[in-house]
Amino acid sequence: METTGQIVRQTREKKGMLLRELAAELEIDSAILSKIERGDRRPPKELIVKIALILNLNEKELIMSWLSDKIVYEISEEEFGLEALKLAEKKVKYFAKKQ
Repeated sequence: METTGQIVRQTREKKGMLLRELAAELEIDSAILSKIERGDRRPPKELIVKIALILNLNEKELIMSWLSDKIVYEISEEEFGLEALKLAEKKVKYFAKKQ
């Protein structure tokens, strides 16, 4: 499974875009973009939206990948992480029905 950073890097490279070119369009330092692509830094949602627009990626799919990365990062090292994720899914469904 690919991380959001891997998707960004692969798409950027397929388009023949240099790291520094994408960084300039995003108005961020190329070192920051490099860290995002490697998974060493988690970008804010606003940056994910800009990346999707610039690279012509499906915004919803990229945001879903970004959200899943955030969840994995938070629970992967926790002893009860998977169980907590299952409980969270139930809670989301419950609260969605109440709205």
